[in-house]
Amino acid sequence: MHPVTSEYDYLSQMVPHHEDAITAARQLQRSERSDMRRLGQSIVTTQTAEVGKMRGWLDQWYRRSPTPGPRQTTMPDLSGLSGDQLDKTFLQHMIPHHMMAIMMSQQLLMHGEVQHSEAADFARTVRDDQWAEARTMRQYLVQWFGEQSMPCMPHMPGMPDMPGMTPGPHMTDMTPGPHDTGRPGRPTPTEPSPTGT
Repeated sequence: MHPVTSEYDYLSQMVPHHEDAITAARQLQRSERSDMRRLGQSIVTTQTAEVGKMRGWLDQWYRRSPTPGPRQTTMPDLSGLSGDQLDKTFLQHMIPHHMMAIMMSQQLLMHGEVQHSEAADFARTVRDDQWAEARTMRQYLVQWFGEQSMPCMPHMPGMPDMPGMTPGPHMTDMTPGPHDTGRPGRPTPTEPSPTGT
Protein backbone atom coordinates (compact mmCIF):
# COMPACT_ATOMS: atom_id res chain seq x y z
CA MET A 1 0.00 0.00 0.00
CA HIS A 2 1.39 3.40 -0.91
CA PRO A 3 0.51 6.50 1.11
CA VAL A 4 -2.87 8.07 0.43
CA THR A 5 -2.32 11.53 -1.09
CA SER A 6 -5.57 12.04 -3.00
CA GLU A 7 -9.22 11.16 -2.93
CA TYR A 8 -8.75 8.87 -5.93
CA ASP A 9 -5.86 7.08 -4.17
CA TYR A 10 -8.06 6.52 -1.16
CA LEU A 11 -11.10 5.22 -3.03
CA SER A 12 -9.12 3.04 -5.43
CA GLN A 13 -7.18 1.41 -2.58
CA MET A 14 -10.14 1.12 -0.21
CA VAL A 15 -12.38 -0.79 -2.67
CA PRO A 16 -10.15 -3.92 -2.88
CA HIS A 17 -9.28 -3.53 0.81
CA HIS A 18 -12.98 -3.71 1.72
CA GLU A 19 -13.55 -6.61 -0.70
CA ASP A 20 -10.78 -8.51 1.09
CA ALA A 21 -12.56 -8.02 4.43
CA ILE A 22 -15.94 -9.06 2.99
CA THR A 23 -14.51 -12.34 1.65
CA ALA A 24 -12.99 -13.17 5.05
CA ALA A 25 -16.04 -12.06 7.06
CA ARG A 26 -18.36 -14.35 5.04
CA GLN A 27 -16.46 -17.31 6.54
CA LEU A 28 -17.72 -16.36 10.00
CA GLN A 29 -21.16 -17.74 9.13
CA ARG A 30 -19.57 -21.05 10.18
CA SER A 31 -18.40 -19.75 13.57
CA GLU A 32 -19.69 -21.52 16.67
CA ARG A 33 -19.92 -18.14 18.47
CA SER A 34 -23.00 -16.01 17.83
CA ASP A 35 -20.91 -12.86 18.57
CA MET A 36 -18.60 -13.77 15.69
CA ARG A 37 -21.45 -14.60 13.33
CA ARG A 38 -22.99 -11.19 14.11
CA LEU A 39 -19.64 -9.45 13.62
CA GLY A 40 -19.12 -11.17 10.26
CA GLN A 41 -22.62 -10.26 9.06
CA SER A 42 -22.13 -6.65 10.15
CA ILE A 43 -18.83 -6.36 8.24
CA VAL A 44 -20.33 -7.96 5.11
CA THR A 45 -23.42 -5.74 5.15
CA THR A 46 -21.64 -2.46 5.97
CA GLN A 47 -18.64 -2.88 3.70
CA THR A 48 -20.65 -4.23 0.73
CA ALA A 49 -22.75 -1.04 0.86
CA GLU A 50 -19.58 1.06 1.18
CA VAL A 51 -17.95 -0.65 -1.82
CA GLY A 52 -21.04 0.18 -3.88
CA LYS A 53 -20.83 3.81 -2.79
CA MET A 54 -17.08 4.05 -3.55
CA ARG A 55 -17.42 2.39 -6.96
CA GLY A 56 -20.22 4.84 -7.76
CA TRP A 57 -18.00 7.79 -6.85
CA LEU A 58 -15.06 6.43 -8.85
CA ASP A 59 -17.35 6.05 -11.86
CA GLN A 60 -18.87 9.51 -11.36
CA TRP A 61 -15.77 11.52 -10.42
CA TYR A 62 -12.84 9.56 -11.86
CA ARG A 63 -14.19 7.87 -14.97
CA ARG A 64 -10.92 8.39 -16.87
CA SER A 65 -8.80 6.85 -14.12
CA PRO A 66 -8.13 3.11 -14.00
CA THR A 67 -10.73 1.01 -12.19
CA PRO A 68 -9.40 -0.57 -9.01
CA GLY A 69 -8.48 -4.18 -9.66
CA PRO A 70 -7.78 -7.02 -7.29
CA ARG A 71 -4.59 -6.67 -5.29
CA GLN A 72 -2.61 -8.95 -3.10
CA THR A 73 -4.81 -10.02 -0.22
CA THR A 74 -3.80 -9.29 3.36
CA MET A 75 -6.29 -11.79 4.82
CA PRO A 76 -5.56 -15.53 4.94
CA ASP A 77 -7.86 -18.11 3.35
CA LEU A 78 -10.17 -19.09 6.20
CA SER A 79 -12.20 -21.68 4.28
CA GLY A 80 -10.35 -24.64 5.81
CA LEU A 81 -10.58 -23.41 9.40
CA SER A 82 -13.28 -24.03 11.99
CA GLY A 83 -14.04 -23.61 15.69
CA ASP A 84 -11.56 -21.62 17.79
CA GLN A 85 -9.00 -21.68 14.97
CA LEU A 86 -11.38 -19.87 12.61
CA ASP A 87 -12.33 -17.22 15.18
CA LYS A 88 -8.82 -16.59 16.46
CA THR A 89 -7.22 -16.41 12.98
CA PHE A 90 -9.93 -14.02 11.79
CA LEU A 91 -9.48 -11.71 14.78
CA GLN A 92 -5.66 -11.75 14.61
CA HIS A 93 -5.73 -10.68 10.96
CA MET A 94 -8.84 -8.46 10.83
CA ILE A 95 -7.67 -6.11 13.58
CA PRO A 96 -4.51 -5.05 11.65
CA HIS A 97 -6.62 -5.03 8.47
CA HIS A 98 -9.02 -2.56 10.10
CA MET A 99 -6.04 -0.55 11.37
CA MET A 100 -4.83 -0.18 7.79
CA ALA A 101 -8.23 1.22 6.73
CA ILE A 102 -8.18 3.58 9.71
CA MET A 103 -4.68 4.74 8.78
CA MET A 104 -5.64 5.29 5.12
CA SER A 105 -8.71 7.28 6.18
CA GLN A 106 -6.65 9.38 8.58
CA GLN A 107 -4.02 10.02 5.88
CA LEU A 108 -6.68 11.32 3.50
CA LEU A 109 -8.23 13.56 6.16
CA MET A 110 -4.91 14.95 7.45
CA HIS A 111 -2.67 15.16 4.38
CA GLY A 112 -4.64 14.23 1.29
CA GLU A 113 -6.40 16.34 -1.31
CA VAL A 114 -10.11 15.89 -0.74
CA GLN A 115 -12.22 17.08 -3.67
CA HIS A 116 -15.68 16.15 -2.37
CA SER A 117 -17.14 16.59 1.12
CA GLU A 118 -18.89 13.20 0.74
CA ALA A 119 -15.50 11.49 0.56
CA ALA A 120 -14.27 13.27 3.70
CA ASP A 121 -17.45 12.32 5.59
CA PHE A 122 -17.06 8.75 4.34
CA ALA A 123 -13.41 8.57 5.49
CA ARG A 124 -14.41 9.80 8.95
CA THR A 125 -17.16 7.16 9.14
CA VAL A 126 -14.81 4.35 8.07
CA ARG A 127 -12.20 5.52 10.58
CA ASP A 128 -14.61 5.76 13.52
CA ASP A 129 -16.68 2.64 12.78
CA GLN A 130 -13.67 0.42 12.15
CA TRP A 131 -11.98 1.79 15.28
CA ALA A 132 -15.02 0.73 17.36
CA GLU A 133 -15.06 -2.69 15.64
CA ALA A 134 -11.32 -3.18 16.18
CA ARG A 135 -11.77 -2.42 19.89
CA THR A 136 -14.54 -5.02 20.11
CA MET A 137 -12.40 -7.60 18.28
CA ARG A 138 -9.51 -6.84 20.64
CA GLN A 139 -11.80 -7.56 23.61
CA TYR A 140 -12.78 -10.89 22.03
CA LEU A 141 -9.12 -11.87 21.55
CA VAL A 142 -8.27 -11.09 25.16
CA GLN A 143 -11.39 -12.68 26.63
CA TRP A 144 -11.56 -15.89 24.61
CA PHE A 145 -7.92 -16.54 23.76
CA GLY A 146 -5.95 -14.62 26.39
CA GLU A 147 -4.13 -12.62 23.70
CA GLN A 148 -2.49 -9.54 25.22
CA SER A 149 -0.14 -8.40 22.47
CA MET A 150 -1.31 -7.39 19.03
CA PRO A 151 0.82 -8.27 15.99
CA CYS A 152 1.14 -6.03 12.96
CA MET A 153 -0.14 -2.80 14.49
CA PRO A 154 1.01 0.03 12.23
CA HIS A 155 2.03 3.37 13.73
CA MET A 156 -0.68 5.90 13.03
CA PRO A 157 0.08 9.58 12.71
CA GLY A 158 -2.68 11.69 14.14
CA MET A 159 -4.27 8.88 16.06
CA PRO A 160 -4.49 10.85 19.36
CA ASP A 161 -7.55 12.51 17.76
CA MET A 162 -9.27 9.15 17.60
CA PRO A 163 -12.46 8.66 19.63
CA GLY A 164 -11.84 7.09 22.99
CA MET A 165 -8.08 7.59 22.82
CA THR A 166 -5.89 9.62 25.10
CA PRO A 167 -2.91 11.31 23.40
CA GLY A 168 0.18 9.17 23.02
CA PRO A 169 1.61 6.47 20.76
CA HIS A 170 -0.13 3.52 22.34
CA MET A 171 -2.04 1.97 19.47
CA THR A 172 -0.80 -1.44 20.66
CA ASP A 173 -2.95 -1.12 23.77
CA MET A 174 -6.54 -1.30 22.61
CA THR A 175 -7.99 -2.38 25.94
CA PRO A 176 -10.55 0.24 27.00
CA GLY A 177 -9.86 2.05 30.24
CA PRO A 178 -12.43 2.82 32.94
CA HIS A 179 -12.99 6.30 31.50
CA ASP A 180 -13.65 4.89 28.03
CA THR A 181 -17.39 4.80 27.52
CA GLY A 182 -17.57 5.16 23.77
CA ARG A 183 -18.66 8.26 21.91
CA PRO A 184 -21.65 10.51 22.54
CA GLY A 185 -24.59 9.58 20.38
CA ARG A 186 -23.03 6.29 19.27
CA PRO A 187 -23.85 2.92 20.81
CA THR A 188 -21.02 1.46 22.88
CA PRO A 189 -20.07 -2.04 21.66
CA THR A 190 -21.51 -4.65 23.98
CA GLU A 191 -19.10 -6.59 26.15
CA PRO A 192 -18.56 -10.09 24.77
CA SER A 193 -20.13 -12.82 26.87
CA PRO A 194 -17.70 -15.33 28.40
CA THR A 195 -18.92 -18.16 26.16
CA GLY A 196 -19.35 -16.02 23.06
CA THR A 197 -22.99 -17.04 22.67
